[in-house]
This record gives sequence, C-alpha cells and structure tokens, in this order.
Amino acid sequence: MADLIADLLRANLAASLAILLVLALRLPARRVFGAQIAYRLWLIVPLAFAASLIPAAEAPTGTPGPALPLTLTPPGAVSFATEVWVAGAVAILALMVFGQWRFLQRAKAGEAGPAVVGVIAPRIVTPADHETRFTAEERALVRAHERAHIDRGDPKTNAWVAVFQAVNWFNPLVHVAAYHLRLDQELACDATVMARRPGDRRLYAQTMLKTQLAATPLPFGCYWPAPSRHPLEARVAMLKQARPSPTRALAGFWIVMALSVAAGVGAWAAQPPSPPHVRWLDMPNQVAKRHAPATVVVISMTSEQVKALTRAAR
Repeated sequence: MADLIADLLRANLAASLAILLVLALRLPARRVFGAQIAYRLWLIVPLAFAASLIPAAEAPTGTPGPALPLTLTPPGAVSFATEVWVAGAVAILALMVFGQWRFLQRAKAGEAGPAVVGVIAPRIVTPADHETRFTAEERALVRAHERAHIDRGDPKTNAWVAVFQAVNWFNPLVHVAAYHLRLDQELACDATVMARRPGDRRLYAQTMLKTQLAATPLPFGCYWPAPSRHPLEARVAMLKQARPSPTRALAGFWIVMALSVAAGVGAWAAQPPSPPHVRWLDMPNQVAKRHAPATVVVISMTSEQVKALTRAAR
C-alpha cells in the first residue's frame, strides 16, 4: 500500500504540472487554432498521469542504494492514508451518482434539459416546454448540438473525467481542470455544429440565450449549457471567430500531439530509476565460469530498525 500511495502522489504531481501547462495554453490555442484544438490539449493530462505510473528504467547493476540508517514509514500511517483516500474517492463518487439521480428525476418531470444522459447508450432529453420555448429551427440546432456530443464521444469522456476526479479528489487542480475541460468541450461542440451549419450563427446564439443554467449537476452526461456557472458570453463570442484554415488546424493538431508525447515521456523520465533486479543463474555450473571474486555486503542495523522492519513485514 505504501507503494500505491507513493505512485499516486507522483502521478498527481505529473498531472498537476500538465494541468498548469494546459491552463496556460488553452486560451492562446483557442484564438490561433480554434476551439477544437484547445479542447484536445486536455489529452496531455491523462497521458502525463499514466506515463508516470509506467515502471522507470532500471538502474545499472552496482548502483549504490539508499544510505543507512533506513527511514521506515510506520505501517499504521500508511494504512490510515489509504483508508482516507478510499473514503474520499467513494464519497466523491457517491455525490456524483446522487447528482446524476437528481438530474434524472428532474428530467422525468420535464424540468431539465436539453441534455445528453447515459454513457453506454446516451440519449437526448428535453424539458417539457421544449416545443413551446424553441422554434422548429432552434429545436433543430439543439438536436444538432446534442448529436455532436454523442458523435464525438463526449459522454464517455465526461464519465472518465468524473472517475479521475474521484480517484484524485485530494488534488484541487484536478477539479479546476474538470471545470475548464467541460467549458472547452462545449466550445468545441459549438464549433462542430457551426462547421456544419455556418449560416446559423445568429440563430444559434439566440438559441443559447433561451437556455437556462443548470441548477442540478450532470456528472455523467452533457448539458447545454454545461453543469456549472457557464460563461455564456464566451460561447457567443466564439461564434464570431472565423473558422481556422485547414492548414492551421492541422498544424494545431500536430502541436498537440507533440506536446502530449513530450509530456508523457517527460513524466516517465522524471521518475527515479528502479533498483536493479536480482537475476538468478540458470544453471549451477555457471558459477564456476565467473572468475570475479564474490562481493559481500554487510548491512548494519540497530535493534529498533530490526523491530520496525519485522512489524512492516507482518
């Protein structure tokens, strides 16, 4: 368990650095390359997190180990930290499930939506006054927006983001990243719709102004507007921005891919090297083939350290 906690903390450090990088780049990337590329920048975070969990390169044989005396973590402290982490993750997931249940109850009563709910088989839900609040053209734009979420796989992405938040609940930057990711997701979805219907920008902005901010969160789904105090003016302003040229969009895509690979490799390389593995000889007679003198390593430990090591082994 001590290794698990250490790996989790190291992975969160890598993810935090990646989040800070994305937060610094997302607005310039949106202006230069468009909302789609700015949204793809968030790929850097899970790649850095996962890369830091890949076993590091093995240290060369003969690399000196840690100097004595050894510092041993009390088993009780590790157990307590693990219990707190698990309890926090379960509590966060429970709150998200409760929020999802509340939204579904409101949706059944016709008080929520437009939205996409579900992960495996996502579906579109609309409020009871959907037919009267929106015109036929506006309803077509709402459906196009929600269908774009489904086609892009955004409900599955949001489910993974919710799980990532629960696992790393103690890291405030993870929750900040989740908020801005949902914003960038909505902007990217708007850009997808406008790429297909470039003549409906004004009508699209009017349709967004008719929607209400969600009072109930929707962790596992896509809500239009997003499930938070969404800066609607940013979405309307993005509708006025010219669509990036194919060349610029392609350049932005490869820049994001290069940054993602660099972040992953950097997170993996930043780990301390793993201790060399002990390799047993395949055959006993190979011992005779080795002419180098045997090396004897003497480790001196106090009685208190021996007792602590014995308790840790139990």
